[in-house]
Amino acid sequence: MLKGCASSIALVGAAGAALALSSCGKKEEAAASDAVLRFSAIPDTDTTAQAEKFKPVADYLAKELGVKVEFVPSAKYSASVEKFSNGDIQLAWFGGVSGVQARRAVDGAEAIACGAIDPNYKSYFIANKATGLVQGNNFPEEIANFTFTFGSTGSTSGRVMPTHFITEASGKSPEDFFTKGPIGFSGAHDKTAQQVADGTFDVGVLSYSAYDKFVAKNPEAAAKMQLIWKTPGYADYNFTAHPALEKLFGEGFTAKLQAALVKCEDPAVLDALRRKKIIKIDSPAFDNIAEVMKAVGLE
Repeated sequence: MLKGCASSIALVGAAGAALALSSCGKKEEAAASDAVLRFSAIPDTDTTAQAEKFKPVADYLAKELGVKVEFVPSAKYSASVEKFSNGDIQLAWFGGVSGVQARRAVDGAEAIACGAIDPNYKSYFIANKATGLVQGNNFPEEIANFTFTFGSTGSTSGRVMPTHFITEASGKSPEDFFTKGPIGFSGAHDKTAQQVADGTFDVGVLSYSAYDKFVAKNPEAAAKMQLIWKTPGYADYNFTAHPALEKLFGEGFTAKLQAALVKCEDPAVLDALRRKKIIKIDSPAFDNIAEVMKAVGLE
């Protein structure tokens, strides 16, 4: 009789353990299904319409990965880096500088994808046509005698790399190079173009993809501007992934995310990113940006 009871107790115990394991598994599955992939982007253009602009990206990733995806706007470049370092977002469309800053702040963060144009990105120096400046192959040192604006203070293509090229060509910092101050900071690439077109500043610098898009959409303003110099190439925009993705969605999720981005052919997604194709990239590709940041005093 006792032997039978022991067997029954063992069976009940085994069943209880199995039930507990099953319950635990379901809880983990439920937790995974409730997890949300939150991503953000640097506010490089049209800073008031970020959520609308990046909705196609969120929708695409949600469909491809089978998870909930939410876009989180960032009012400043530094805000996107702060959100990433705090773990409030797990994916970001960064510029070269903000990407370096974010990966420095989070151990295990990795650049995983970029536009096909991004390993060899460029900045355009532009001028109001009333200046009489024309396009040339060499850095236009004559711009020293005109008013000048950068984009955002944290922009790779709108401030940091142009600062590097100005200093490299002239041997002076922008503050010492330009004779008509103060130097402006428009806050975004499209605003730089508009301010040069309307004469608020004589000369400005912005990303070449933003310039091309602005010219296509604003022919009247474009008629008042002149492209005067194209910088040498450098690595810039990138998707950087937070290591928390592996904990939230399981081992191997980052690789799945990278694959989904790289295979994307959705016109709405590519238009939101101002890119024609997404390719793989890794963090070492931005070592040159880190070196320039150090040289210009932006660690």
